[in-house]
Amino acid sequence: MKATDVLADGFGRIREVVHEAVGDLGPEALNARLDPEANSIAWLVWHLTRIQDDHVAGVAGQEQVWRSDGWADRFALPLPVDDHGYGHTAKQAGTVRVDSAGLLLGYYDAVHERSLRYVRGLAAGDLERIVDERWDPPVSLGVRLVSVLADDLQHAGQAAYVRGLLERR
Repeated sequence: MKATDVLADGFGRIREVVHEAVGDLGPEALNARLDPEANSIAWLVWHLTRIQDDHVAGVAGQEQVWRSDGWADRFALPLPVDDHGYGHTAKQAGTVRVDSAGLLLGYYDAVHERSLRYVRGLAAGDLERIVDERWDPPVSLGVRLVSVLADDLQHAGQAAYVRGLLERR
């Protein structure tokens, strides 16, 4: 098995958890916050998707799906168009609201498909390419992609947890 196959499998696992967490939830459940400081399923999935979109587009030298495919307009959030949720306050996180699971999953699936195409097109040696020299040691493509996987899996798991709690209410 190639390293790129392992990465593609990891992205596929994120997709499974995201789809299970979001499913066919309505706006009330998607936007519910268990307390005023908690993140909603909508924010968690939007954020993990924005991070994947931002980071994969950055290393691929592509425009983000958020902009290129009109998702920013469809979501119409009261945030700067390049915002991806990193460092959001509870108040900012509360502004990320969606009207349907279809919108959230549509954006997620578009980013997922682009990420898979990119990863499947890589050769093993590509993973050693340095993509960010602001860190010590500099960040390779492989490390950046694993970072995206780790972050996204954590947030997807959080969304699944929130759904479980909401279903028990």
